[in-house]
Amino acid sequence: MATRFTRAILRRPGRTFAAGLTSGAGSPDLAVALAQHAAYEAALAALGLTLTVLRADERYPDGTFVEDTAILTAKGAVVTRPGAATRRGETESMAEVLGGFYRDLRRIEAPGSVDGGDVCQCDDHFLIGVSERTNEVGATQLAGFLGEFGYRATLIDIRPSKTLLHLKTGLTWLGDGRLVVAGDIPECPALAAYERVVVDPAESYAANCIRVNDRVLVAAGFPRFAAALARLGLDPLPLEMGEFRKMDGGLSCLSLRF
Repeated sequence: MATRFTRAILRRPGRTFAAGLTSGAGSPDLAVALAQHAAYEAALAALGLTLTVLRADERYPDGTFVEDTAILTAKGAVVTRPGAATRRGETESMAEVLGGFYRDLRRIEAPGSVDGGDVCQCDDHFLIGVSERTNEVGATQLAGFLGEFGYRATLIDIRPSKTLLHLKTGLTWLGDGRLVVAGDIPECPALAAYERVVVDPAESYAANCIRVNDRVLVAAGFPRFAAALARLGLDPLPLEMGEFRKMDGGLSCLSLRF
């Protein structure tokens, strides 16, 4: 089964969006980014989610990528401490918002760092990537909090990878025992229990998709991956993501779903 979502938190990109962290894939067009974000919002709403859409905070160019600021579960939430120093201020306003939804709100503390993009929930099992943004101290703190909530957690070291910014750059939970896998996700025993849907290397960006209730949101322009999902009986919903891809962002990055 896949988690049923009823809510999502998002933040629209602001005027400083192009000044955010990027590997250099090009400069985004803000007007196009806002249109793509609006389509993303509409897709979530059409799937039955009640949206909390936050205004842009011009102090934080990467603030639209709200996924990195918190880990949300059915039993409690964890406010992260992003690995990039320029992003750490984003968590304060997110903590205020989450206080309206969660009584049990934990925090990653220094010297730990965690980006939400490194955390993949597979039902009651969390896979936590140790990366350039999520260090071992932070990953261990998070695993401890999740254990207190009643979940299992496994750390996966992706630092040797040349293609993965975050764990979910190349790993996505589809529900029903399936994981989407792309890039050089390391082999580890924790993954052996799951059926893998392997993404063609030419379409590796498409690996960052999100299962939202009865649909799978996928980046537009990757027909082989969309066809693979359809063959599994899943229902892909393509969305344009070009402006967010320029800033190293994907579909999961743009919302916190719970």
